[in-house]
Amino acid sequence: MKAVSLVCAAALSAALFVVSPLSAAEGLKPGDDAPDFTMVGTDGKTYKLSDFKGKQAVVVAWYPRAFTGGCTKECKSFKDQGSSIREYDVAYFTASCDPVQKNKEFGESLGIDYVILSDPDGTVAKAYGIYNAERKAAARHTHYIGKDGKILAIDTTVKTETHGADVAKKLGELGVAKK
Repeated sequence: MKAVSLVCAAALSAALFVVSPLSAAEGLKPGDDAPDFTMVGTDGKTYKLSDFKGKQAVVVAWYPRAFTGGCTKECKSFKDQGSSIREYDVAYFTASCDPVQKNKEFGESLGIDYVILSDPDGTVAKAYGIYNAERKAAARHTHYIGKDGKILAIDTTVKTETHGADVAKKLGELGVAKK
């Protein structure tokens, strides 16, 4: 009986110390280097995080899927509050794992005046630890990245209808320079 108890105790101990595999970025936190990315925008240009380093802060607001209710509200909010966001020295984007053409059509349907980035294979979303493989979509998170390439903040509780105003407010709180 003691042998069985020891085996059970050992198995339980091992189970408690097993850590589920995390993507490299699920533990991203303020102060960490932001993973570099290369994504194509709805304007046809290729954007790399490294191109902004030393020049501008960057905001990437991820949404799960174009042409859905919450994503539409979020992107409209970014459009409606764009002038408040543009008061800051920041490059800002929304992004999804949708193909470029779908994001382009989505942006056009909403009259978007900023660039939407596409990560159709989920590579960047995986690097940021926000990719849902089952849904083949990114989580609704917003990453604030400083001019130095370090993460300033990560918003995991995005309010879609006010997100544009919330981003502008957060940029001020983070001390991002105004233009």
